[in-house]
Amino acid sequence: MHTQELKLELNAIQQGFVSLVPISLFVLIFGAAFGLAASQEGLHEATAVLMSALVFAGASQFGALDLWGTQVPVLPLAITVFAINARHLLIGATLYPHIRSLNPITRYGVMLVASDANWALSMRAFAQNETSRGLGLLFGGGIALWFFWIIGTWIGFYFGNAIQNPSAFGVDMVMGCFLLTMALGGNKNNKTYVIWAAAATSSIAAYLYLPENSHVIVGAFTGGIMGVLLKGDHSEH
Repeated sequence: MHTQELKLELNAIQQGFVSLVPISLFVLIFGAAFGLAASQEGLHEATAVLMSALVFAGASQFGALDLWGTQVPVLPLAITVFAINARHLLIGATLYPHIRSLNPITRYGVMLVASDANWALSMRAFAQNETSRGLGLLFGGGIALWFFWIIGTWIGFYFGNAIQNPSAFGVDMVMGCFLLTMALGGNKNNKTYVIWAAAATSSIAAYLYLPENSHVIVGAFTGGIMGVLLKGDHSEH
Protein backbone atom coordinates (compact mmCIF):
# COMPACT_ATOMS: atom_id res chain seq x y z
CA MET A 1 0.00 0.00 0.00
CA HIS A 2 1.38 3.39 -1.07
CA THR A 3 1.31 6.09 1.56
CA GLN A 4 0.67 9.64 0.45
CA GLU A 5 3.62 11.95 1.09
CA LEU A 6 3.05 14.11 4.13
CA LYS A 7 3.86 17.80 4.20
CA LEU A 8 4.45 20.17 7.06
CA GLU A 9 1.91 23.00 7.14
CA LEU A 10 3.10 26.45 8.20
CA ASN A 11 -0.03 27.07 10.28
CA ALA A 12 0.44 23.79 12.17
CA ILE A 13 4.10 24.66 12.83
CA GLN A 14 3.12 28.07 14.21
CA GLN A 15 0.47 26.52 16.47
CA GLY A 16 2.96 23.90 17.63
CA PHE A 17 5.47 26.63 18.50
CA VAL A 18 2.90 28.57 20.53
CA SER A 19 1.69 25.40 22.31
CA LEU A 20 5.20 24.64 23.62
CA VAL A 21 6.07 28.19 24.74
CA PRO A 22 4.81 27.66 28.34
CA ILE A 23 7.00 24.59 28.95
CA SER A 24 9.82 26.33 27.04
CA LEU A 25 9.99 28.98 29.78
CA PHE A 26 11.16 26.29 32.19
CA VAL A 27 13.62 25.07 29.55
CA LEU A 28 14.96 28.64 29.43
CA ILE A 29 15.66 28.49 33.18
CA PHE A 30 17.64 25.28 32.82
CA GLY A 31 19.41 26.74 29.82
CA ALA A 32 20.49 29.62 32.05
CA ALA A 33 21.69 27.15 34.68
CA PHE A 34 23.73 25.40 31.99
CA GLY A 35 25.16 28.72 30.81
CA LEU A 36 26.24 29.52 34.36
CA ALA A 37 27.77 26.06 34.87
CA ALA A 38 29.59 26.29 31.53
CA SER A 39 31.06 29.68 32.45
CA GLN A 40 32.22 28.29 35.79
CA GLU A 41 33.95 25.43 33.95
CA GLY A 42 35.83 27.98 31.85
CA LEU A 43 33.96 27.54 28.56
CA HIS A 44 33.76 30.56 26.32
CA GLU A 45 30.28 32.04 25.84
CA ALA A 46 30.27 31.26 22.12
CA THR A 47 31.34 27.65 22.77
CA ALA A 48 28.53 27.03 25.26
CA VAL A 49 25.88 28.65 23.07
CA LEU A 50 27.12 26.69 20.04
CA MET A 51 26.98 23.49 22.09
CA SER A 52 23.36 24.21 23.00
CA ALA A 53 22.51 24.99 19.37
CA LEU A 54 24.16 21.90 17.89
CA VAL A 55 23.69 19.31 20.65
CA PHE A 56 20.34 20.47 22.15
CA ALA A 57 20.36 17.86 24.93
CA GLY A 58 20.35 19.39 28.38
CA ALA A 59 21.12 16.38 30.56
CA SER A 60 23.99 15.18 28.37
CA GLN A 61 25.41 18.71 28.17
CA PHE A 62 25.52 18.87 31.97
CA GLY A 63 27.08 15.39 31.93
CA ALA A 64 29.73 16.60 29.49
CA LEU A 65 30.58 19.50 31.81
CA ASP A 66 31.31 17.02 34.62
CA LEU A 67 34.04 15.51 32.42
CA TRP A 68 35.34 18.82 31.10
CA GLY A 69 38.94 19.81 31.73
CA THR A 70 42.22 20.62 30.06
CA GLN A 71 42.10 17.15 28.48
CA VAL A 72 38.63 15.92 27.58
CA PRO A 73 38.31 12.09 27.87
CA VAL A 74 36.60 11.41 24.55
CA LEU A 75 35.55 7.77 25.08
CA PRO A 76 34.01 8.23 28.57
CA LEU A 77 32.35 11.41 27.28
CA ALA A 78 30.83 9.55 24.32
CA ILE A 79 29.61 6.70 26.54
CA THR A 80 28.08 9.12 29.05
CA VAL A 81 26.26 11.10 26.37
CA PHE A 82 24.98 7.89 24.74
CA ALA A 83 23.73 6.55 28.07
CA ILE A 84 21.88 9.74 28.93
CA ASN A 85 20.32 10.05 25.47
CA ALA A 86 19.56 6.38 24.81
CA ARG A 87 15.84 7.08 25.07
CA HIS A 88 16.04 8.93 21.76
CA LEU A 89 16.46 5.57 20.03
CA LEU A 90 12.93 4.72 21.15
CA ILE A 91 11.63 8.23 20.50
CA GLY A 92 12.80 7.87 16.89
CA ALA A 93 11.32 4.38 16.60
CA THR A 94 7.89 5.48 17.87
CA LEU A 95 7.85 8.51 15.59
CA TYR A 96 8.96 6.72 12.43
CA PRO A 97 5.54 5.29 11.43
CA HIS A 98 4.09 8.81 11.58
CA ILE A 99 6.84 10.71 9.75
CA ARG A 100 8.19 8.14 7.28
CA SER A 101 6.13 9.66 4.44
CA LEU A 102 7.91 13.00 4.81
CA ASN A 103 10.70 13.53 2.30
CA PRO A 104 14.06 12.58 3.89
CA ILE A 105 15.38 16.15 4.27
CA THR A 106 12.21 17.25 6.08
CA ARG A 107 12.09 14.07 8.18
CA TYR A 108 15.65 14.42 9.49
CA GLY A 109 15.17 18.16 9.95
CA VAL A 110 12.18 17.43 12.19
CA MET A 111 14.15 14.86 14.18
CA LEU A 112 16.89 17.39 14.93
CA VAL A 113 14.53 19.18 17.32
CA ALA A 114 12.73 16.11 18.69
CA SER A 115 12.84 16.03 22.49
CA ASP A 116 10.75 14.67 25.36
CA ALA A 117 8.07 17.38 25.54
CA ASN A 118 7.24 17.83 21.85
CA TRP A 119 7.48 14.06 21.29
CA ALA A 120 4.91 13.40 24.05
CA LEU A 121 2.45 15.97 22.70
CA SER A 122 2.88 14.91 19.09
CA MET A 123 2.37 11.22 19.91
CA ARG A 124 -0.85 12.14 21.67
CA ALA A 125 -2.02 13.99 18.55
CA PHE A 126 -0.98 11.10 16.28
CA ALA A 127 -2.94 8.68 18.49
CA GLN A 128 -6.03 10.84 17.85
CA ASN A 129 -5.34 10.73 14.08
CA GLU A 130 -4.49 14.46 14.04
CA THR A 131 -1.49 14.03 11.75
CA SER A 132 -1.03 17.66 10.74
CA ARG A 133 -1.31 18.87 14.34
CA GLY A 134 1.10 16.16 15.49
CA LEU A 135 3.70 17.21 12.93
CA GLY A 136 3.23 20.84 13.91
CA LEU A 137 3.74 20.05 17.59
CA LEU A 138 6.80 17.96 16.81
CA PHE A 139 8.54 20.50 14.59
CA GLY A 140 7.11 23.85 15.72
CA GLY A 141 7.20 22.82 19.37
CA GLY A 142 10.74 21.53 18.93
CA ILE A 143 11.85 24.86 17.48
CA ALA A 144 10.36 26.62 20.53
CA LEU A 145 12.21 24.35 22.95
CA TRP A 146 15.45 24.65 20.97
CA PHE A 147 15.21 28.45 20.72
CA PHE A 148 14.53 28.95 24.44
CA TRP A 149 17.33 26.53 25.38
CA ILE A 150 19.82 28.56 23.35
CA ILE A 151 18.56 31.90 24.72
CA GLY A 152 18.66 30.48 28.25
CA THR A 153 22.27 29.38 27.79
CA TRP A 154 23.23 32.87 26.68
CA ILE A 155 21.34 34.48 29.58
CA GLY A 156 23.14 32.17 32.01
CA PHE A 157 26.42 33.96 31.34
CA TYR A 158 24.94 37.24 32.58
CA PHE A 159 22.14 36.46 35.02
CA GLY A 160 22.79 32.83 35.93
CA ASN A 161 23.71 33.57 39.52
CA ALA A 162 20.08 34.49 40.21
CA ILE A 163 18.99 30.90 39.42
CA GLN A 164 22.12 29.06 40.42
CA ASN A 165 20.13 26.16 41.88
CA PRO A 166 16.84 25.69 39.95
CA SER A 167 16.10 22.46 41.84
CA ALA A 168 15.73 24.51 45.04
CA PHE A 169 12.51 25.90 43.52
CA GLY A 170 11.31 22.52 42.24
CA VAL A 171 11.87 23.55 38.62
CA ASP A 172 13.73 20.29 37.96
CA MET A 173 10.43 18.42 38.51
CA VAL A 174 8.51 20.27 35.80
CA MET A 175 9.54 18.14 32.82
CA GLY A 176 9.05 14.89 34.70
CA CYS A 177 5.57 15.92 35.85
CA PHE A 178 4.71 17.10 32.35
CA LEU A 179 5.72 13.77 30.77
CA LEU A 180 3.90 11.81 33.48
CA THR A 181 0.74 13.82 32.76
CA MET A 182 1.09 13.07 29.04
CA ALA A 183 1.51 9.37 29.73
CA LEU A 184 -1.44 9.17 32.12
CA GLY A 185 -3.62 11.13 29.72
CA GLY A 186 -2.94 8.82 26.77
CA ASN A 187 -4.66 5.60 25.72
CA LYS A 188 -4.26 2.95 28.42
CA ASN A 189 -4.94 -0.78 28.51
CA ASN A 190 -3.54 -3.81 30.31
CA LYS A 191 -0.60 -4.01 27.89
CA THR A 192 0.32 -0.40 28.61
CA TYR A 193 0.41 -1.07 32.34
CA VAL A 194 2.59 -4.16 31.83
CA ILE A 195 5.04 -2.14 29.70
CA TRP A 196 5.16 0.67 32.29
CA ALA A 197 5.71 -1.81 35.12
CA ALA A 198 8.49 -3.66 33.28
CA ALA A 199 10.30 -0.43 32.32
CA ALA A 200 9.95 1.06 35.82
CA THR A 201 11.08 -2.10 37.62
CA SER A 202 14.12 -2.66 35.41
CA SER A 203 15.05 1.04 35.55
CA ILE A 204 14.90 1.13 39.37
CA ALA A 205 16.94 -2.07 39.60
CA ALA A 206 19.55 -0.65 37.22
CA TYR A 207 19.64 2.60 39.19
CA LEU A 208 20.34 0.67 42.40
CA TYR A 209 22.80 -1.93 41.13
CA LEU A 210 24.34 -0.82 37.81
CA PRO A 211 26.69 2.06 36.87
CA GLU A 212 25.45 5.65 36.83
CA ASN A 213 22.99 6.58 34.03
CA SER A 214 22.62 2.93 32.93
CA HIS A 215 19.03 2.97 34.25
CA VAL A 216 18.10 5.21 31.30
CA ILE A 217 19.22 2.60 28.78
CA VAL A 218 17.87 -0.38 30.71
CA GLY A 219 14.44 1.14 31.30
CA ALA A 220 14.14 2.38 27.72
CA PHE A 221 15.12 -0.94 26.15
CA THR A 222 12.97 -2.98 28.54
CA GLY A 223 9.94 -0.85 27.75
CA GLY A 224 10.69 -1.02 24.02
CA ILE A 225 11.15 -4.80 24.02
CA MET A 226 7.97 -5.33 26.04
CA GLY A 227 6.13 -3.05 23.62
CA VAL A 228 7.28 -5.15 20.66
CA LEU A 229 6.47 -8.46 22.38
CA LEU A 230 3.00 -7.31 23.43
CA LYS A 231 2.16 -5.67 20.14
CA GLY A 232 0.72 -8.93 18.89
CA ASP A 233 -2.99 -8.14 19.21
CA HIS A 234 -2.77 -4.70 17.56
CA SER A 235 -4.36 -6.12 14.47
CA GLU A 236 -7.56 -4.09 14.87
CA HIS A 237 -6.65 -2.47 11.58
